[in-house]
Amino acid sequence: MNIWEAVAVCAAGIGAGTINTIVGSGTLITFPVLLAVGLSPVTANVSNALGLVPGSISGAIGYRRELRGQRDRVLRLSGAALVGALVGAALLIMLPSSAFDMIVPVLIGLALVLVIVQPRLSRAVQRRRERNGTAGHPHGGPVLLGGMTVASAYGGYFGAAQGVIYLALMGLLIRDDLQRINAVKNILGAVVNGTAAVFFLFVADFDWTAVLLIAIGSTIGGQLGARLGRKLPPAALRAVIVGVGTVAILQLVLG
Repeated sequence: MNIWEAVAVCAAGIGAGTINTIVGSGTLITFPVLLAVGLSPVTANVSNALGLVPGSISGAIGYRRELRGQRDRVLRLSGAALVGALVGAALLIMLPSSAFDMIVPVLIGLALVLVIVQPRLSRAVQRRRERNGTAGHPHGGPVLLGGMTVASAYGGYFGAAQGVIYLALMGLLIRDDLQRINAVKNILGAVVNGTAAVFFLFVADFDWTAVLLIAIGSTIGGQLGARLGRKLPPAALRAVIVGVGTVAILQLVLG
């Protein structure tokens, strides 16, 4: 890797860290760059997973105010994320990429629909609960745990737009501010990437130069993303999520 390729990888890490903290899909920035500098798809994928861990941690630190009072929620969902990440990492090693990539655009598309209709659905669910005299589960209940496990399996396998899927599921099933949900998403991203990376350490080859460059860039980007994302009102944040998710679908389908 020459100096200009190294600069490109680090810059991609900054962009990925920024967009991952705000919404997700940073892998769509770093992965093509790693392929362009000569890494094989599997090596690029596993190196990217490890390199983005510091960025997720950096973004979570930037959102630390929104994380207050969410310890139980984070612990519950982190367990689901860990299990799902291990399953997804194993699938990456065992299955051809075409077996999973076929449903990726569909998953992201469904997530975007949920993001768009989430406010209306949430109000409808709340009205139904009020009529029935029931209260929703503060952490989303078994349905959310199952959904997050599946989403984390996807994240352990590849992870593009994983944050969009997380935000869609949590936004629908947890009655809370979108910024607080986004803070949890950053923690879960670190759990999934970190778990997958540890698994890959034993079964795949890393490009440690790429890992270091992405780690440096994504750490910087995580702080930038937190500063930008925390200033966005819910409607604007939702628009960013939909925009990024749409780009992700187009890139995956046309690429």
